[in-house]
Amino acid sequence: MAILVVGHKNPDTDTIASAIAVADLFSKRGQEAKAISQGEIAPETAFVLEKFGLAAPEIVTDATDQQIILVDHTDISQTIDNLDKAELIAVVDHHKLGDVTTSNPLEMWVWPVGCTGTVIKSMYDFYNIEIPANVAGILLCAILSDTVMFKSVTCTDQDKAAVEALAKIAGVDDVMALGMEMFKVKSAVDGASPEELVFRDYKDFDMSGNKVGIGQLEVVDLSMLDAHKEALQAEIEKVKADGRHSVFLLLTDIMKEGSEMLIASDDAAVVEKAFGIAPNGTSVYLEGVMSRKKQVAPNFIKAFEA
Repeated sequence: MAILVVGHKNPDTDTIASAIAVADLFSKRGQEAKAISQGEIAPETAFVLEKFGLAAPEIVTDATDQQIILVDHTDISQTIDNLDKAELIAVVDHHKLGDVTTSNPLEMWVWPVGCTGTVIKSMYDFYNIEIPANVAGILLCAILSDTVMFKSVTCTDQDKAAVEALAKIAGVDDVMALGMEMFKVKSAVDGASPEELVFRDYKDFDMSGNKVGIGQLEVVDLSMLDAHKEALQAEIEKVKADGRHSVFLLLTDIMKEGSEMLIASDDAAVVEKAFGIAPNGTSVYLEGVMSRKKQVAPNFIKAFEA
């Protein structure tokens, strides 16, 4: 039976690319592995897979009696159902260490870099296994996506070096042009429902016993979302009502390098605690904030502990 390689709920490009690449790597190391997804892929990810001729992984949502490798997360709130009834054999990630635990030792690659794809590039090098051109292509795109084309505070020199090496393997001449193509697809909002937009890149967190959701929409120009803000606010209020203390939605302008954050919360004062800025009604503008992982989630975690 193949090991299942799975990323977080509401999969993004890094989660899908990482699952595909780690399944390839482990299979070539002699441990048959298969990439799966916990849900439908986002438009950006569909664009990337099509560009490099790869199929979307099968959707599987139950880990019972399986061997599992987690990529791009270690939080129970984001992981596959019934992970406690499975055997976790490896983790490959670039986030803070979450609350997943094991009864046996496991292989772990958790690095402070901008993307899981960067870690995986080093894993291929470590095991002296050649990266297929199409896998190199999707890993490259994952890094561009997660680091917002190197603009995010999460970006490291290792991410930039990995992109340079992967571009050569994948035959990509103009990395930034490819990045802009991806972000134009990612920015497309017309025709998508408010629910689709909120959950396009969304994660739940446990913050001092409070369930807190943080979503993010990245666009090349914030004005693209003007006509959608009212519906998005109504949608996050609805998501919050489903047993959450708060739901926050980051509307990130990748060119201006800042985010407007929509707020639905039992206690909006937590926003001022986290960022030192009082919200204007149900939103606040956060200059220079582009990373949920490094600039938003940690601030809220501290605010909820206070």
